[in-house]
Amino acid sequence: MSAQTPNTGPGIRHEFRVLLVDLSTRRTHIVLLPGRETYLGGSGLAAMLFEKYGDPAAPWNDPAQPLIFAIGPLTGYYPLMSKTVCGFLSPYHGQYAESHAGGRGALALRFADMDALVITGRASVPCVLSIGNRHMEIKDAPFLWGKDVFTTGKMIRHMLSGSGHRSIWRIGPAGENGCAYACINVDTYRHFGRLGSGAVMGAKNLKAIAITGDASFPMPAGSEAYAKDFQEVFKLVTETSMMSKYHDLGTAGNVAALNELKSLPWRNLQATTDAGIDGISGEKFAKDMLLRNTACSGCPVGCIHIGYLREKFMADNRYLYRQVAYDYEPIFSLGSMLGMTDGFGVLGLMDAVEREGLDCMSGGVALAWATEALEKGVITEAETLTPLKFGEAAGYKAAIRHLGAGSNEFYQRLAQGTLKAAAHYGGADYACVLGQEMAGYATGETFFVSETLSFRHSHLDSSAYSADQKQQDKDAPKIVAGFVKDEASRCVLTSMVGCLFARGVYTPERLGMALSSLGYKGVAENLDAAGEAIQKLRWRLRMRSGYAPMNATIPKRYSEVVTWKGGIDTVYMEELRKTYAAKLMELGREE
Repeated sequence: MSAQTPNTGPGIRHEFRVLLVDLSTRRTHIVLLPGRETYLGGSGLAAMLFEKYGDPAAPWNDPAQPLIFAIGPLTGYYPLMSKTVCGFLSPYHGQYAESHAGGRGALALRFADMDALVITGRASVPCVLSIGNRHMEIKDAPFLWGKDVFTTGKMIRHMLSGSGHRSIWRIGPAGENGCAYACINVDTYRHFGRLGSGAVMGAKNLKAIAITGDASFPMPAGSEAYAKDFQEVFKLVTETSMMSKYHDLGTAGNVAALNELKSLPWRNLQATTDAGIDGISGEKFAKDMLLRNTACSGCPVGCIHIGYLREKFMADNRYLYRQVAYDYEPIFSLGSMLGMTDGFGVLGLMDAVEREGLDCMSGGVALAWATEALEKGVITEAETLTPLKFGEAAGYKAAIRHLGAGSNEFYQRLAQGTLKAAAHYGGADYACVLGQEMAGYATGETFFVSETLSFRHSHLDSSAYSADQKQQDKDAPKIVAGFVKDEASRCVLTSMVGCLFARGVYTPERLGMALSSLGYKGVAENLDAAGEAIQKLRWRLRMRSGYAPMNATIPKRYSEVVTWKGGIDTVYMEELRKTYAAKLMELGREE
């Protein structure tokens, strides 16, 4: 079924233009909603829409629950404003969550003349949603169910016409089977990665979404001022060193640096440094495995590093070459965390995780726990179905397939989160979970507390991982005040929606300049207040859906970590945890 929408083209508007799609009835309509000056877009808009259309008390897989995608007022107008925010009730913890992705999705939505897409209902059979400024169509596609991410992408490109500003989002077997950390793959190399958005798509019988940006894009009023401001930002990101780190080695450069600081998790965080680092360092990847760089649409930096994977597939020595995107997070989670010291072996595991549609961090950390649990006799090969040994890729490849498929009761439990598996089998003390399976920074107390309690359980929710790499006073109220202030400012950038790598470029002053040049003067003058309002709304939504920060715990393994500063101060870490939890309760209090 299709629906026509006016081809007005994406322009400057102070209302949000939102496309509502109901998969159950196969109907769609557009609504215009106020709130730009308070909720901005992106994170703020997604939270506003969840408050309007979601039910925090209902299960995450209730068909009525919305799956929300939102962009910001600067999307398509300024460099690095290239991300989309996905808001949903998470299958991982049953609470409101958001995940961010780059790729072509944000510009496709902009050129389709949408500020947000809200999907409710459940299709009667597996389907593909195809939308643009001029069309909406739901195509039944049961033949795609069970297909991996890459095969799905190829088939959809043949199924649907269109090019240019087109973005294809799809899930793999992990999302179909309800894995609580299944991701949504965006244009092959980017993802809505954490907290299980892929399972939400799977629960809706939605295998893929194709967005075609088929509208025209008018220049804003006062285009001379806009052109001048655009050039200033463009020069900053292309002609200075501000973004060079991300283009050159990329975030993979963190691998050796964190290993030197004794802050790189190895073998399920049994160590924080290892002599085998040279085999998986950013320098090693760049020298021996890097094929090319690419970028999200609307970004001139090129931080996406594509490696090549060569695998023998015929007896007569013929080889298959595949392209695999890498950066710091998968090198940590599928490399050092699993004791892997061969870069090509790590690329092979990345490729396997991509095919299943798993979040690389949660998947790798979960398998690290399973390996140690197997070593300790907590589980046996009757559960894992394959040998798991640190440093051996073959067993992990098989386990990744089992995890995506939910091959037995063990993998079904592990797919709901490492702590849930540990609650059944044992081994919670060495489950490396900080709100969700950890990011790759074993830097110390500040980061452990921040990731455990922060909104997305993400290292980019605050600068804690960076602060831990310096000497700092153990002043819990001061540190927590810094968390809260930092989060509010990041809420502004993730509502624009900008890449957090560019937070040094997009200062509050420069954001105000950019917004004013587009005609959003009122929005520009309200950024601080908007950041605080969005921060509080997000926390209220999490509290309404069951979040109890005072009950959050940090597993024992983190008290055993030794970094460049020495052992962990568990007394201070607990004081910091309680102080931050109390502040979050205050932020999430109903007004």
